[in-house]
Amino acid sequence: MDSVKRLKSEFLIIGSGIGGLSSALKAAEHGSVIVVTKRLADECNTTYAQGGISCVMDNDDSFEEHVQDTLVAGAYLCKEDVVRKIVESGPARIQELLDLGIHFTTRSELDTDTNPADLESFDLGREGGHNRRRILHSGDYTGREIIRVLLKACRRHPNIQLIENAHAVDLIASRRLDWDGPNRCLGAYVMDRNTHLVHTYLARHVILASGGAGKAYLYTSNPDVACGEGMAMAYRAYAEIANMEFFQFHPTCLYHPNAKSFLVSEAVRGEGAILKIRRGDQLEEFMDDYHEMASLAPRDIVARAIDRELKKTGQTSVFLDIRHHSEEYLRRRFPQIFETCLKFGINMATDPIPVVPAAHYCCGGVRTDINGRTCVQNLYAVGEVGCTGLHGANRLASNSLLEALVVAHNAVADAIANREDADGRHLENGSTRAIPDWSSGDAVDPDEMIVIYHCWDEIRRFMWDYVGIFRTNKRLQRAKTRIRNIRKEIEHFYWDFILVPDLVELRNLASVAEMIIDCALARKESIGLHYNADSPESDPKNARKETILRRPGFEKMLH
Repeated sequence: MDSVKRLKSEFLIIGSGIGGLSSALKAAEHGSVIVVTKRLADECNTTYAQGGISCVMDNDDSFEEHVQDTLVAGAYLCKEDVVRKIVESGPARIQELLDLGIHFTTRSELDTDTNPADLESFDLGREGGHNRRRILHSGDYTGREIIRVLLKACRRHPNIQLIENAHAVDLIASRRLDWDGPNRCLGAYVMDRNTHLVHTYLARHVILASGGAGKAYLYTSNPDVACGEGMAMAYRAYAEIANMEFFQFHPTCLYHPNAKSFLVSEAVRGEGAILKIRRGDQLEEFMDDYHEMASLAPRDIVARAIDRELKKTGQTSVFLDIRHHSEEYLRRRFPQIFETCLKFGINMATDPIPVVPAAHYCCGGVRTDINGRTCVQNLYAVGEVGCTGLHGANRLASNSLLEALVVAHNAVADAIANREDADGRHLENGSTRAIPDWSSGDAVDPDEMIVIYHCWDEIRRFMWDYVGIFRTNKRLQRAKTRIRNIRKEIEHFYWDFILVPDLVELRNLASVAEMIIDCALARKESIGLHYNADSPESDPKNARKETILRRPGFEKMLH
């Protein structure tokens, strides 16, 4: 019979995307590492990243231009010092990926009309908001290639233990144990998804790399794992949460009744695809009415423009037209997108692609510095779960993978540099500061799973309707009323019944939905990804720089 386990390591990493795996490889040079991931290790947001990694790799480009493109896209709410440091750190982190064996597409592979001397240089793509070609890519399988390489390296490292189907339930924080002294993260309670037993994982350093929260919305490009666990767990452990109102909607997800939120990469527009809408018997461009960069405008502007055109015309989708390229070129440049579209009867070379916006990326998250350090000692957050200030009010395309690489590197370096300050007494055998195992108390097996599924569906629907691309004060207040009632219902259910994975996900999803709503209510101007029809559009100089959420009792904790 299975029994509850207590596992110890120097580093506990929650998540197996680019942030988690690159952190693991760095940390493994300094001690034991356990990586927990709630499904199979390659099922993460990174795997679905088609576009690539933005990085200055060409003499025609410069760090300053990349910085300025990021600031403009982020409506100047980005932290400029963070932007500069991340952009300037990019080439070194890319070189580390190359040393591990990652393959980025070269110009010769696309057989373009290029000077022979340049054929083996990287084929740099361009996406919305970028004024230069600076996107390194592996066809349109970039994320999959990154995870393949990182996973291979992690699996063969003797200091890394990778545990799949291990679902983090809660962080273990000293404040929640009523210990004296500063609030420290001591590990996490983690459920085995097969047995539903909750095990105790103790560590000197904990790195959250659990990804985003796209499943809070009805329509999303994210995989099913993106339920916002890291943000919700960090909040319960008294970490600060920032800028959750800035949820990015990707403008171009494939619109087809049998396609489950398949993303059509922004790189397609980077190669000249034009957004069009049907007017009579013709397809006509419309983005030049909204922005000087037309179809290559930043994502917040494009998503709002599409939403407005669809509401105005009553149509169900707009179209991406890239028919000026040959089928041979499109098959080479976008192999995954081409084959997926073809499966649904759409040939990119001869047919316009029907697309609609969908929830894609959370620009907010657990508030950190550029090292991923949170206000909870020994707790770091890297990747989409964290909020360094890089993205501001709107993420510049393909900056997310760059951020995850840089912050993962910085987080491990910071942890090692401050190792002596990281209290590890809870890892010692016979410690007087014993940490209790998870207890289910008098809880019983859940008898009404329909309650979980109903709440899940209701949250995602009202988030889409009330807290989506366009918001109003009335919609946000309605959403707040609904989420408050649902969360009360979930909390009763949570503590009355033995935990199952769906219930853990629902609790976290509801918590993240409320964070998004609360941040949206707190911001009184329309800027970037937060567009409230009842609020004036703001000059970035006068806009609120950050929206910060703190759990009740946070101030008491500090004293």
